[in-house]
Amino acid sequence: MGNNYQYLRDFVTNPLHFLHSPTKETPDLCAITANKRKEWINHPPHKNPISPFVLCTFLLLQVLIFSCQSASGQSWDEVVVTQADYQALRAFKNELIDFKGVLRSWNDSGYGACSGGWAGIKCVKGQVIAIQLPWKGLGGRITEKIGQLSALRRLSLHDNVLSGTIPFSLGFLPDLRGVYLFNNRLSGSIPPSISNCPVLQALDVSNNSLIGKIPPSLANSTRLYRLNLSFNSISGSIPSSFTLSSSLTFLALQHNNLSGSIPNTWGGTGNKTFQLQFLTLDHNLISGTIPVSLSKLGLLEELSLSHNQIAGSIPSELGGLSRLQILDLSNNHINGSFPASFSNLSSLVSLNLEGNGLVNHIPDTVDRLQNLSVLNLKKNKLDGEIPATIGNISGINQLDLSENEFIGEIPASLATIVNLTSFNVSYNNLSGPVPPLLSKKFNSSSFIGNLQLCGYLTSNPCPSPPPESPPAPSPEPSKTHHRKLSTKDIILIAVGALLVILLLLCCILLCCLLSKRAASKGKNGKPTTAAAATSAGKAVAGSTEAVSGGEAGGKLVHFDGLFIFTADDLLCATAEIMGKSAYGTAYKATLEDGNEVAVKRLREKTTKGQKEFEAEVAELGKIRHPNLLALRAYYLGPKGEKLLVFDYMPNGSLASFLHARGPEIAIDWPTRMNIAMGVTRGLCYLHTQENIIHGSLTSSNLMLDEQTNAHISDFGLSRLMTTSANTNIIATAGSLGYNAPELSKTRKPSIKTDVYSLGVIILELLTGKSPAEPTNGLDLPQWVASIVKEEWTNEVFDLELMRDAPIIGDELLNTLKLALHCVDPSPAARPEAQQVLQQLEEIKPDLAAASGDDGAKVPSAAPSE
Repeated sequence: MGNNYQYLRDFVTNPLHFLHSPTKETPDLCAITANKRKEWINHPPHKNPISPFVLCTFLLLQVLIFSCQSASGQSWDEVVVTQADYQALRAFKNELIDFKGVLRSWNDSGYGACSGGWAGIKCVKGQVIAIQLPWKGLGGRITEKIGQLSALRRLSLHDNVLSGTIPFSLGFLPDLRGVYLFNNRLSGSIPPSISNCPVLQALDVSNNSLIGKIPPSLANSTRLYRLNLSFNSISGSIPSSFTLSSSLTFLALQHNNLSGSIPNTWGGTGNKTFQLQFLTLDHNLISGTIPVSLSKLGLLEELSLSHNQIAGSIPSELGGLSRLQILDLSNNHINGSFPASFSNLSSLVSLNLEGNGLVNHIPDTVDRLQNLSVLNLKKNKLDGEIPATIGNISGINQLDLSENEFIGEIPASLATIVNLTSFNVSYNNLSGPVPPLLSKKFNSSSFIGNLQLCGYLTSNPCPSPPPESPPAPSPEPSKTHHRKLSTKDIILIAVGALLVILLLLCCILLCCLLSKRAASKGKNGKPTTAAAATSAGKAVAGSTEAVSGGEAGGKLVHFDGLFIFTADDLLCATAEIMGKSAYGTAYKATLEDGNEVAVKRLREKTTKGQKEFEAEVAELGKIRHPNLLALRAYYLGPKGEKLLVFDYMPNGSLASFLHARGPEIAIDWPTRMNIAMGVTRGLCYLHTQENIIHGSLTSSNLMLDEQTNAHISDFGLSRLMTTSANTNIIATAGSLGYNAPELSKTRKPSIKTDVYSLGVIILELLTGKSPAEPTNGLDLPQWVASIVKEEWTNEVFDLELMRDAPIIGDELLNTLKLALHCVDPSPAARPEAQQVLQQLEEIKPDLAAASGDDGAKVPSAAPSE
């Protein structure tokens, strides 16, 4: 500082020297003067009256600063905020709890507030127009003095931990256009004053703890196009004023306590075009009927009224919504018939009418829905035969007709649907054989409850048709004589039968001797079975020798599945190693009949005792979800061996799918996003429905089926292990880069540590990098955060994804923000799996509509900005 001060002193005494004789050693006077001015404002160099020299120097500094700013095109009011806005920002900061120190840049002078120096602040002519501080872990309250920022246009504080109420003073801001406060802990009611903002375009306060009623006056904002109040505890009825808004395109009120009926005034009475595209009112207490006026919303793409108390029939007029893609009326009290007019919904992708009281037949014209991916008619009273025309919908991948009153055979055309991944016709009155392709692809749970249905279990084969009898010979004209058997004949027959029995016993005894000799040779290093021919086979069939040698056999318990096999079938299967984990070694086992299963041999001396083990594994065997790898059977060997049998996934693990592929194989964005949604959906089901914490979630235990749908494996296995074994498993997983930082201290997994692992997996999908391989000495979350901090965000993404960046750029960026939220170092700041799923589905709603949930899906609520 002494040298810089000397330069300033020399400049005052002889400025021409600097103008005509600049040197390389001359400092940047613009930078020095700006910094020196701030220093002198905050810490005057003299307490005594200012000397002429100091005053002259200060005035000269002001001139220099003005010159520097003019040269760079930056005016003074672009650097310093107005006094009124400065006071409001200071009050705003004082009410917040800054857990991460993001507001340290907000200095005490106001200098730099409008030139990028203050985090999250944007200005025009010295007035604040935007506060953007999402994902910052901010706590505390939003001060009412925010209403003093008279030029504020955008307030974005979503995904923090803010509490308190929404400021009433927001209604004092005439230029306010966007308010994004979703994913916080706000309470109280929505202030009606917000309707005083004449140019308000978007208000999103979803996923908070708001109560009270919806102010009808909100619809007064004639430019309001997005209103999201979902996932709160708001009560009362839906204001009819919303039905007359010609600007609304997105109205989300789901997961609240709304009651009353849905207004029947949508679209008004004139010819005005209404823009509403998304209307979600599900998971409320709404009663009444479905209003016919909804058919006037010609641009509507999604309508969700599920999980309410709606009664009456479905208006046939809804068949006129030609742009409708998602229609969910499930779990209400709707009756009447399946509307024939639905065949006109040519854009429909997902139709869910589950859990109602629909009657009569499904119309044969349903095959006109050629864009349909999901058809769910479960738990109704539909009857008649299943239309064979459903098989003409080539893109359908989920079909649930269970718990109805259908009769007749399952149409063979359904077996020709290539993309069908979820199928259920259980608990109907169906009869006849199950088409072989369907019985091979889907397990018995898809067909049970149909007493006259056959061919889907080996224990329930279809009866063979009786052979055609040859024509009876013409009777001989002569009489037929019958001779009685003599005593000699009877003795000869008995002796012959005895000889046959003795011969069979000799053959059995000979086979046993040969089997024992073969086992003995196997012990001496001369394997005789295909399984023993490889080291992997020896590991899976390790107890074969004990069984073959005449020792006590093991115990095989089936739950369900496509294949029925014996213990010998399993132990003699040809096997190859797929991978090893802290729980044990996984094998691909090919049974003698050619069917394939996955077998995990648990590590010796790490599992609980047999009685406790069997109790726990029986519970795991009941868990079924489309995104969880189903446990089909287990085997307890005579020497304590424990084998778990699962479905075999042909595409292997996500780790190998991403990192072991050839350079010619590309993985597009929809495939990666579908995997992310599937993993999240499965994890959400574990957390919310089964109360299971995975504890060791990695891309190596995410298995992919033929359609690259994700199936989580190794869930619940910690319940089978001893405490010390689980501690070692946590430590091992941590070394792979998936464990949350707090696990190194607590050694106790939680739903938040699972979400951290999920975030790492999403980052793995986005970047194409393996978390097991640090980059520049940083783990994957740290590396991504460092790149984003430098605002080189595009360098984070896999090059394969950047080819389509102009189209999917926003989706990539929003997914990246979500993943970074999941890997926040603070557990409290991380979302829950339900919230992650909700936001993924908001980012990619077309995939969300085509994905199965099995009760675990959380409807979209919080949008990306």
